[in-house]
Amino acid sequence: MSEKLDASCVFCKIITGDIPSYTIYEDENIKAFLDLSQATPGHTLVVPKTHVPDIFAYDPQLAAQTFAKIPLIAQAIKASNPNIIGMNIVNNNGAIAYQSVFHSHFHLIPRYSDKDDFKMIFGDNTKQYNEAKLQAIQASIQTQLED
Repeated sequence: MSEKLDASCVFCKIITGDIPSYTIYEDENIKAFLDLSQATPGHTLVVPKTHVPDIFAYDPQLAAQTFAKIPLIAQAIKASNPNIIGMNIVNNNGAIAYQSVFHSHFHLIPRYSDKDDFKMIFGDNTKQYNEAKLQAIQASIQTQLED
């Protein structure tokens, strides 16, 4: 895939080497480097080498090229430290979803214990949905998947 970059994007600048990074993996399609925030030790970002703002801009080829390497990188991170017992893989899309850099990226956040400095909270809205509401949501999404 030919690289399409945005000169004003911090991740594009990392891809071109204009901003240094602690790269842990790179090929013709993606770059993986340490997140400077290090939510936990080994916190890594995986970014496509083409500028796309979020998951909604992916085509099947870019998705395949990007997603195919995430398990490889995750396995290397886990193998790098025997204290890693799990990993969160997080992808935020849009400001409302806490995306702060608008070049699509995946966070690989190693987990060491339930007392490390990373939390995710999912609300339980079970009581707000009955079978009819769930079926309506299901049908609305399925309609969008039909060819």
